[in-house]
Amino acid sequence: MSTSVNKSNSEGVDNYLSQLPESQKKALEKIRNTIKKLAPDAEEYLSYKMPAYKYQGMLGGFAAFKNHCSYFPWDSKTVEQFKDELKDFVTSKGTIQFTPEKPIPEALLEKIIKARLQENLSPKK
Repeated sequence: MSTSVNKSNSEGVDNYLSQLPESQKKALEKIRNTIKKLAPDAEEYLSYKMPAYKYQGMLGGFAAFKNHCSYFPWDSKTVEQFKDELKDFVTSKGTIQFTPEKPIPEALLEKIIKARLQENLSPKK
C-alpha cells in the first residue's frame, strides 16, 4: 500500500472544513480522522464539492448542510446492512444524517467504514 496522499486534495478538504461553523467542523473532523485511522492509504479529495475518500473504490464522504451533517457510505447496501443500528438517524439509500449534538457513534462509524473497506477489497467486487 502506498501512502501517497495528494496534498492539494487534502488542502481542499481543509478549506472545506475551515468554512464551517465550529460544531459542524468538529463533527466532520471526527469522521475524517476515523477514516484516516482505518484507511490511512485512502485518497482524500473533493467530489461534488464535498470531502470524499477512495480506496480500491469509493469509501465514503461527508458534508455539512444548514440543519444537519451527512455521511455518505457511497453504497446503499451499507445503509441497509446497518439499518437497525441507524434507527435513530434519518437515512436514505446512501445517506446517514446526523447533527453535531447527536453524531454517529464512533464504534458504529468504524463498523460502517470497515464494511466499506471489506466490500472494496472483496474479490467479487
